[in-house]
Amino acid sequence: MGRGKLRIYLGAAPGVGKTYAMLSEAHRRVERGTDCVVAFVEHHDRPRTEVMLHGLETVPRRRLEYRGGVFPEMDLDAVHARRPQVALVDELAHTNIPGSRNAKRWQDVEELLAAGVDVISTVDIQHLESLGDVVESITGVRQQETVPDEVVRRADQVELVDMSPEALRRRMAHGNIYPPDKVDAALSNHFRPGNLTALRELALLWVADRVDAYLTQYRTDHRVSRIWGSRERIVVGLTGGPEGRTLVRRAARLAEKGAGGEVLAVYIARSDGLTSASPKELAVQRTLVEDLGGTFHHVVGDDIPAALLAFARGVNATQIVLGSSRRRTWQYVFGPGVGATVARESGSDLDVHIVTHDEVAKGRGLPVARGARLGRSRRVWGWLVGVAGPPVLAALLNAVDLGLANDMLLFLALTVAAALLGGLFPALASAAVGSLLLNYFYSPPLHRWTIADPKNIVALVIFVAVGAAVASVVDLAARRTHQAARLRAESEILSFLAGNVLRGETGLEDLLERVRETFGMESAALLERASDVEPWTCAGRVGQGRPVERPDQADVDMPVGDHMALALTGRVLPAEDRRVLAAFAAQAAVVLDRRRLQEEADRARTLAEGNRIRTALLAAVSHDLRTPLAGIKAAVTSLRCEDVEWSEEDRAELLEGIEEGADRLDHLVGNLLDMSRLQTGTVIPLIREIDLDEVVPTALGGVPEGSVDLDVPETLPMVGVDPGLLERAMANLVENAVRYSPSGTPVLVAASALADRVEVRVVDRGPGVPDEAKDRIFEPFQRYGDAPRGAGVGLGLAVARGFAEAMGGTLAAEDTPGGGLTMVLTLRAAGPRPEHLPVAEHAAEPERRAS
Repeated sequence: MGRGKLRIYLGAAPGVGKTYAMLSEAHRRVERGTDCVVAFVEHHDRPRTEVMLHGLETVPRRRLEYRGGVFPEMDLDAVHARRPQVALVDELAHTNIPGSRNAKRWQDVEELLAAGVDVISTVDIQHLESLGDVVESITGVRQQETVPDEVVRRADQVELVDMSPEALRRRMAHGNIYPPDKVDAALSNHFRPGNLTALRELALLWVADRVDAYLTQYRTDHRVSRIWGSRERIVVGLTGGPEGRTLVRRAARLAEKGAGGEVLAVYIARSDGLTSASPKELAVQRTLVEDLGGTFHHVVGDDIPAALLAFARGVNATQIVLGSSRRRTWQYVFGPGVGATVARESGSDLDVHIVTHDEVAKGRGLPVARGARLGRSRRVWGWLVGVAGPPVLAALLNAVDLGLANDMLLFLALTVAAALLGGLFPALASAAVGSLLLNYFYSPPLHRWTIADPKNIVALVIFVAVGAAVASVVDLAARRTHQAARLRAESEILSFLAGNVLRGETGLEDLLERVRETFGMESAALLERASDVEPWTCAGRVGQGRPVERPDQADVDMPVGDHMALALTGRVLPAEDRRVLAAFAAQAAVVLDRRRLQEEADRARTLAEGNRIRTALLAAVSHDLRTPLAGIKAAVTSLRCEDVEWSEEDRAELLEGIEEGADRLDHLVGNLLDMSRLQTGTVIPLIREIDLDEVVPTALGGVPEGSVDLDVPETLPMVGVDPGLLERAMANLVENAVRYSPSGTPVLVAASALADRVEVRVVDRGPGVPDEAKDRIFEPFQRYGDAPRGAGVGLGLAVARGFAEAMGGTLAAEDTPGGGLTMVLTLRAAGPRPEHLPVAEHAAEPERRAS
């Protein structure tokens, strides 16, 4: 059975109608006879959405217990057993309750797709992983529930459900999204017009990029070369000269005039050495392009206008920006120039801008070199001069008698001209034809192929020899020039590649994309296998060409060692390009090895940390945990002793010792379990908005009465936290402060608002901690100073910091003015303190959400 298809309804904010649209599509499919079931859809008590569930088969949900509550989740096994054609799975970014098979709902969806079930799902733009920082800067709330962008990009169809901010706010005001008691708070916070407009723009731009990727794939699959101007893409042709910065800035201004404009700067390295690029200047221009939001591309091409136009059409560009030629006036005898050629051959689908600059007509900076790889037109002209030139010259000389010596010099000059234009063979042809014409017309006896004077034989032989020698020297010089220029172009590419790798900017996919782009291929893949008998596997692939499973299926394959190969599709590369390709292939293998070594190092680091934790845990069990157990056992043994008659006071004292030991043991075990959860990454906070005065007072139950002064104003804004984690963190901080405070000096717990944060300070007047040890006290199993036995295993502060960071906050230590230590717990404020406020980090769901 093949893989199922995924369709996603994407929205800018909760309430735009994603779930309604999904259910409408389900009804349409059911009417067409499709087997469609509701695997998990949350209607959030919205009447219109709830009505849409009628008439659709619903798979019963699985109920899980967590922290004293019962929560419904999608029953993945039941959906698999039902095996429908289409399953509706709402809220793709949802985090499953601990105890589920997968941590995230999108992983459940991947299982259904792998089983051949088509899935229709929904997601808000704010839950895409790559946009987390952007959404936080807009709304002030960090999204705890995210879905990898690649999951959404791999969807077979993404449909945008759009609504204007004004219409969405009206829907909210009419009570169609949240209950009436939460409308005002939502409208003044998450659903502000500015927030909704910015999120809508994000959604539109993301979908536009998605559509652009579809368009590129379609054009590639159907080999469409004509440009479709769906959006403004401006290609800037760079030569490496100082005018490049002017061109880039001009292109950026052009891009700003159109919505979604994009700038692509391209440098084409010619193999004939006609350009003189400065690597330093190219690096500066590359940085400028990237700073302006564009991209830099490096392409090899013998014919600069053709390569530039091919690149522009390949990226579906709409405009090309070029600089006015730096050539001097006399240099135009060699041709019209790149700008004029590009403008002439661009056609009606590409606009070409010629931008003036300060370097116009000041020269290239280096002499113009001619290469051995001559163009077709030059070869034609060379043969015309070499074959047709001598008869024309002979016809002219027949009218003027200059003497045999001058006639031979003129024919020799014509041979040199043929060599300069067409290379060796046109020059040899010119020498041969010229010698025959000299013998026939100018060497006695005239108009006969015989030679009477032996001296003329020597002259003709010398003429042919000189012509051949001059032609061979010119051809050899051209070949050497070509080789030098080719090596320079290769060195520029390899230098660019090495710079990227050294800066750590090139991952395997980025490197493969650079290979594909540099050589103008359709796709590039790195294949490997464990041994000669094992099948090939793909370590990385980019491009839209046909998939390659073995190196022999590719148009070009470059082996890397015995069991790895770089495979390219699109065209066959010339032999001289394979040297640079070999360098790319070797670098790809190095990047792959480095990535795997990094993964191994990360695993080793995790194992080492786990070993350290286990070692410290064993030490704690052997010492700190045995003390309360020994006290409890001694007290119980005493109470059970029948030989001693205990008084009520003694019995109460023994029972009190048992209770204190059990509390101490419970606290130590709780910290050990919490630390193990932090180390294994299984702490999943349930973020909701609460008042600090609901949690902080309950965290003081483990300290003696009167040992803490509490200052938490009621006017503080609400905070987005997990109440259970915050209570544990505060309890550990307060207990630590009370433990080290002098007797009779209470610990101060004070809270205050600062911008979009709320700070909780736990202030003690104890001995304090020096600056160099302030970070170390938050490490597991660390206790500053000579802590007495029974002071704990050194996990309280480590657990407190871990819980704070899990909730998106911070915990730091500062000196208390006048002596002591202050713990500063910084939490994320939920906004101005309203009477009622829905969950900020998932505004679509007022009720509990696991994040």
